[in-house]
Amino acid sequence: MVIKGSAKLVHTMDARLFERLTEVEKGIWELPRTYRKKMKVPVRVVATDKLLRDMDDEAVMQAVNVSELPGIVEASFMMPDAHWGYGFPIGGVAAFDLEKGIISPGGIGFDINCGMRLLLTNLTEKEVRPRIEQIVDGLFDEIPAGVGGGGSVRLSKSEFKDVLAKGAIWAVEEGLGWQEDLRRIEEEGSIKGADPEAVSERAISRGINQLGTLGSGNHYLEVQKVETIFDEETAQEMGILGVGQVGIMIHCGSRGFGHQVGTDYLNTFEPVMEKYGIEVADRQLACAPFSSPEGKKYFSAMAAAANCAFCNRQIIAHKAREVFAHVFGRSAEELGMKLVYDVAHNIAKVEKFNLGTQSSIIPPSPSPRGPKAMATKMSRKAGKAQKLLVHRKGATRAYPDQPVIIGGSMETGSYLLVGSEIAIEKTFGSTAHGSGRTMSRTKAKHEVRGEELQKKMKKQGIYVKTASYSGLAEEAGFAYKDINEVVKAVSLADISQPVASFKPLGNIKG
Repeated sequence: MVIKGSAKLVHTMDARLFERLTEVEKGIWELPRTYRKKMKVPVRVVATDKLLRDMDDEAVMQAVNVSELPGIVEASFMMPDAHWGYGFPIGGVAAFDLEKGIISPGGIGFDINCGMRLLLTNLTEKEVRPRIEQIVDGLFDEIPAGVGGGGSVRLSKSEFKDVLAKGAIWAVEEGLGWQEDLRRIEEEGSIKGADPEAVSERAISRGINQLGTLGSGNHYLEVQKVETIFDEETAQEMGILGVGQVGIMIHCGSRGFGHQVGTDYLNTFEPVMEKYGIEVADRQLACAPFSSPEGKKYFSAMAAAANCAFCNRQIIAHKAREVFAHVFGRSAEELGMKLVYDVAHNIAKVEKFNLGTQSSIIPPSPSPRGPKAMATKMSRKAGKAQKLLVHRKGATRAYPDQPVIIGGSMETGSYLLVGSEIAIEKTFGSTAHGSGRTMSRTKAKHEVRGEELQKKMKKQGIYVKTASYSGLAEEAGFAYKDINEVVKAVSLADISQPVASFKPLGNIKG
């Protein structure tokens, strides 16, 4: 199977598509299952009027293709940052019955557990701005970025397999983090069921030297300031002291290791589909029954890649703490460099919901905001409790009181939000993950040169170091949707609500 480039969609866009979309709830639009004969569930799009008008037609058709997959439950969802991707749209969410449903690498993505991590300091912009170049230069020296890019952590094969089994726990055990960090990571930084033996030797060789590295594309480490606080009480619970406070946002995943795991199992699943009598509208949706030996093996490999990503972000955060400590001559503890949260946005997980007229979550482990906050939010609704396999591709978990990190472009800033009970009822506890591309990387490079963009951003007060000027041009702010409109959409649908916004001061990119 060729996975580079883009396979042509089987179905072209129907000119009357948007006429068929109706607003069934505030901020949620539905394309009925009658739109195409094989659809098992409708397509639901979280969007404002503006975002809906600008939605990528081919991405909507990919969501239609997803709606035809075996065992899908309730709907094929698109978040407001959705755009065309591999198989599933990026910004796609779909839940599947564990017995009748499937697991698909195209519904998870190649960069397995690409995700976001946010740390806060007790420093202010006034203290950081005069040293921003020293800070960014130090981060760039300590945290490798760019294509390939080996890290400073050198492991034997058996040690790397420990990473795959343990995730961020391994890093903390090795002194590359604080014990309290684990409580503030999705699944405490370690997905159960990971099996290092389910991954190929090629995957191990690609990943073994990449821990503690950012990679390329839209991955970054950004020094930011709190610009606006929308919810004072929640902001304080999450550690935000006030406007101008400085934080560090990290966006990266499992690197070449996760990509190889996805590639390996896509090649495995294409012939497997015939064995199980599965037909898909797009070959990029290659899949296997989740209950099958092949499906279970991929899930175990995916979990290993997810753990690799959690560990990767943990090590990067440790390096960031060291750089700040060096620049300011104080320990990371004295600088208050606590983790707010770390959340995945390319993953499939088994989660339990009450399926009835509305879905309701079975309470998870304690919220990082503490027992008091959880006690005021948790509720159970009538319905049958059922475990489902939830695919989130370019989408973030948004459980009640859980911090949600939505990264924007390096020019426009980012948001911290909080999940809601409504998200459990409407989108299987899911929300957006970023601002979402509106322009291809190739076109963006034709619009601006990386060197020019770097100079422009410096004039705007954003100091950027990059491993590739070409890569920098690809991530120009004009290539993305308006993040404010994306946040408005998830807020309108009440699947997550803004807590604070952040503006960049400095950035390192691949």
